[in-house]
Amino acid sequence: QVQLVESGGGLVQAGGSLRLSCAASGRTFSSYAMGWFRQAPGKDREFVATITGSGGRTYYADSVKGRFTVSRDNAKNTVYLQMNSLKPEDTAVYYCAAPPVPSYTITLTGYVYWGQGTQVTVSS
Repeated sequence: QVQLVESGGGLVQAGGSLRLSCAASGRTFSSYAMGWFRQAPGKDREFVATITGSGGRTYYADSVKGRFTVSRDNAKNTVYLQMNSLKPEDTAVYYCAAPPVPSYTITLTGYVYWGQGTQVTVSS
């Protein structure tokens, strides 16, 4: 059973930075893509970023492109989301997710394993 545990959320002022981590267990981590999603109050969960198993390819939502960076350390079974130049509209619960197959996807339904989420709050 795949388990995902996020950490690193918190309260930050607009323009600040945070780094989220997601520790994975339960299967060969490096063989699978990983994704980050977020859900703001009253809104649907939305795609943020994804990274291939090797870390060689990444893809971002337009809303975070140029500000967020997804990376992974396969030796530590951990994926990261570095968030810079944060804006109040980035406020949400952030989730890491893993697909059932190795290939990456940006669609919500392409992921079956989810972490518990970590709150990110950006004050203006």
